[in-house]
Amino acid sequence: MNKITVGIVSAVMGGAMLVSGAGAASATTKYDSKLEIRDIKPNPVVVERGKEARAYFDIGASRDVSRVELSVEPAEANFRTLRTKKDVRDLEGWRFSVSFNEHDPAGKWKATAVAYNRFGKVVAKDDAFFSVLVKRKADTRISRFSANPSAVRSGRSIYFTGYLQAEGRSWSGVRGERVSVYYRPTGSSSWKWVTSGTTSWNGKFSLKTRAWKSGTFRTVFSGDSRLDSATSGTDYVRVYR
Repeated sequence: MNKITVGIVSAVMGGAMLVSGAGAASATTKYDSKLEIRDIKPNPVVVERGKEARAYFDIGASRDVSRVELSVEPAEANFRTLRTKKDVRDLEGWRFSVSFNEHDPAGKWKATAVAYNRFGKVVAKDDAFFSVLVKRKADTRISRFSANPSAVRSGRSIYFTGYLQAEGRSWSGVRGERVSVYYRPTGSSSWKWVTSGTTSWNGKFSLKTRAWKSGTFRTVFSGDSRLDSATSGTDYVRVYR
């Protein structure tokens, strides 16, 4: 009887050990490593001539991830051969920033995030795509546009003045560019060409036309290979008989 009892006790203890071992294994925390590029701002990244634009990458990772690395490269195969490498700035948390300038390829780019555990092993990876738009033309504006006088007798002259300016380090006048004045009669929705002229050394233009009917005027610069187009604000002139 004692042997049988001892055998039963041993079996029970052995079973308890097996259960205890399984319980310990299931209690060990196991992570299903996750990584996701959650957001890219702005998208597209707009780069202006002579300036830099910065994009921000927000990445989510599970708790077992100890380190995240981010890289970006042009998505088109012909640009990959250039081995374009961008400096990635590590911000607080899993956030990164990358700067772009006018020398970077425009178009589709690929961002790749790689997650490592505390042993330095790759545990997750994620890709996302974004666009880079490079504005190789300088922005322009037409400032201080006016049509005078504000009220004029029919058949008399209306005089237009204003300045065409381009943005560099600051706004400055653009010389020798052609601008055109357009007119929209009162009660009409369409614009009609009135006159054109060329800007002087400081970007100023001075033009004139005959007054026939009350309406609104504006000046348009169509742009060229160096400069973007621009449209002025409007100015209304009342014409009486």
